[in-house]
Order: sequence, then structure tokens, then C-alpha cells
Amino acid sequence: MSPAASPTVSAPTRTIRIGSRKSQLALVQTYWVQEQLQKAFPDRTFEVHTMSTQGDKILDVALAKIGDKGLFTKELELGMIQNEIDFAVHSLKDLPTRLPEGLVLGCVTEREDPADALVVHEQHKDKQISTLPEGAVIGTSSLRRLAQLRHHYPHLSFKDVRGNLNTRLAKLDAGEYDALILAVAGLQRLGMGDRVHQVLPSEISLHAVGQGALGIECRSDDAEVLELLKALQHQPTADRCYAERAFLRELEGGCQVPIGVNTVLDGDNLTLTGIVASLDGQRLAKDSVKGLASDAEKLGIDLAQRLRQQGAQEILDEILATIQRS
Repeated sequence: MSPAASPTVSAPTRTIRIGSRKSQLALVQTYWVQEQLQKAFPDRTFEVHTMSTQGDKILDVALAKIGDKGLFTKELELGMIQNEIDFAVHSLKDLPTRLPEGLVLGCVTEREDPADALVVHEQHKDKQISTLPEGAVIGTSSLRRLAQLRHHYPHLSFKDVRGNLNTRLAKLDAGEYDALILAVAGLQRLGMGDRVHQVLPSEISLHAVGQGALGIECRSDDAEVLELLKALQHQPTADRCYAERAFLRELEGGCQVPIGVNTVLDGDNLTLTGIVASLDGQRLAKDSVKGLASDAEKLGIDLAQRLRQQGAQEILDEILATIQRS
């Protein structure tokens, strides 16, 4: 009599560990990613692990003066390299265009509105940014927003503002500022879309590279995670963001230089507009390129080279020298 066959023992399913910053917005975004993956793969387990980054800890210094391109990502990247987490969820605008060796941008999610928003103190509810009174104090921690708004509205006063979204809004409501410039996407994701008083048109403020999209970073050799992340990839958004990131990478600008973009996808065709502005808003280099979305990275590089010919590099060199001296 032949022996009974041994029962097949299936290998235990690996738990996927998701890394996130601890801020309210970061957690909302990360839990959304966890929920989407859980729906797509109901038999898998996805755990959220939180970390504090340098950008979360240093709240009394202007971002530009800290001068580090990886302010909100380094600790999470170290967690992946040391195998403490399997992937990290970032606001794509915070993710440097050059990633550490062994890490890749695993996917880009569908984009929310990438525009900037004007959020006003209640006494200015009847105003738009163009009708705010002379000397009105506008809060922003972004050199990109600062330079463009100084160009269009030199009569306004600008003041740095740090902290999470609730902290910034509390400062506005307490009268420390007349208005704030914030990302539409962040307000919408936190259920605060009603605070958007005016969506700034791209003619006034080109948005940050990757703004409104989430970028998920993982180890380049983790085939299992890369396969799972395909469920969240939104190719039209990815094409737009790849063009934007190539533009920024070619100009070697970190998140704290005045570089703005706008991308429009029409079928297979992509139009990329970019700007480099001086801190005082007096000088702007701005242009657009058009081509196939499948050539997104090449379009970004081409646009960067065009703006260099218009003096963009000189503007950037001056800004970096000014920041280093301050």
C-alpha cells in the first residue's frame, strides 16, 4: 500500500509595509493608497508604518534656507533601504527627481487639481488676488509661488508660513495673514475644499512639478511590490509628471527654487509649459513645448534647454547664491 501523499504547504503571504510621514495630509494619502490596494488584492495584508522626517521636525526655519531636496523623504528612503518598509507614499512634488541608488518611482496615481489656491481671511471674502489691498500679507513657504506672485502683484506683502495645514489655517483665521496660497489638492484631500476662495489660473501661478499627484517609491529589485503597484498607476498623470520631473531634473532645481510647470494632455499629445523666475519676480524665463506623451521625458529636457537659452541658469545660480548667503 502506497503512503498517503503529503499535504501541500503554501508559503505564507508576505505582509506589505507602507511607509508614511505622520502629518495629517500624508496619512490621509497613505490610507487612501492602502484602501485601494486592499480592494485590488483582498487576500493581501497592507500595514502602515509612520516616520517623522526632517521637514516635519524643523518648523521655525524657512524651507528655502534649510536647502535640502530630500526634506520630506530621506527617513522613508532609509527605511526602504534597510528593509523596514516596502514602499513609501509621497506627495510627488516632495520627491526629489534623483532617487537614491536601489530605489525607483514605482507608480504615479491619478492627479487631483494641481493648481494653487487663494485662501483668504474672512474680511477679504469679497476679494480676488487681483483686488486685495496694497500691503495685504500673503503667507507662502514656496519660492515658486512667491516669485510668480511678486511678478504679478508687487504691491502685496509676502511672509513665510510653516506648519501643517491646520496650523497655517489657524494663523490665517487669527489674523496673522490676510491670505494664504495653498495647493488645491491638499485642501480637497483633507475635506477642506470649501476653503478654496479662488483657484489661481496658470497665467498667474504655474504649479509645482508633480503637484496634485502621489508618487510611490519602492526598491528597484522588489518585483512583487512593483507588480502590486501597477494597480494604482494612472498613465495619463504619469506622462505629465514624467515630463515635469525631467524638466526639473535637467535644470537641477530642488523643490525650493522658483520653477513652475503646467501640462496639458490632448489625446496622445502633451504640451508642457515651464517657468524659471527670479526671487523678486522681475525676471522670468518661460516657454512651452509640444509632442507625443510617449516622449514625455525628452519634452522635459528640451524645454529645460530652451529656458537655459533664455537665461534660466543665471537666474537659478543667483538664487542659490542668495540662499547660501542668508
